[in-house]
Amino acid sequence: MNHELYMRLAIKEAEKAFNEDEVPVGAVLVIEEEIIACAHNMRETTFDPIAHAEVIVLKEAAQKIKNWRLTGATLYVTKEPCIMCAGAMINARLGKVVYGCEDTKAGAVKSLYQLLSDKRLNHQVEVVSGVLEDECAELLKKFFKERR
Repeated sequence: MNHELYMRLAIKEAEKAFNEDEVPVGAVLVIEEEIIACAHNMRETTFDPIAHAEVIVLKEAAQKIKNWRLTGATLYVTKEPCIMCAGAMINARLGKVVYGCEDTKAGAVKSLYQLLSDKRLNHQVEVVSGVLEDECAELLKKFFKERR
C-alpha cells in the first residue's frame, strides 16, 4: 500500500480543518486500496467534544460498509491518536493505523501510552508511524503559532 499517497490525502483534510479554525488533523480510511471515508477535526464547528478526525472517519466507514468491525481497514491520520481515538480504533477492531507526527502531550500510540499494542486488551492494532512526519508536524506548528 502506498502510505505516502493516502497520508497526502489526510494532510489535505488537515488543511481543511486549518482553514475552518479547527486543530489541523485529517484522516482517511482505506480498505483494499479503496478510500472509504475522509474527515478532519470538527470539534469547534459542531460543538462536539468527540469530533476528532479519527472518530468521524471510523463512524463514517462503519456506516458505509454496514459493519462496525473494521479489521481489514487502514486508517491514515496526520497526528498520533489520543486516548479516545485509540480506544475507538480498538473497539472498531481496526487493522492498521498509519500516522504522521507524534503527539508528546496526548499521544496514546507511542508517546505517552501504547494502547494499540497493549496485550491486556482484546485487540491490538498494527502501527506505522512517521509517514510524512515533517509535513504533518509543520501544519500543526503553524496553526498554534498563529493563535498565540
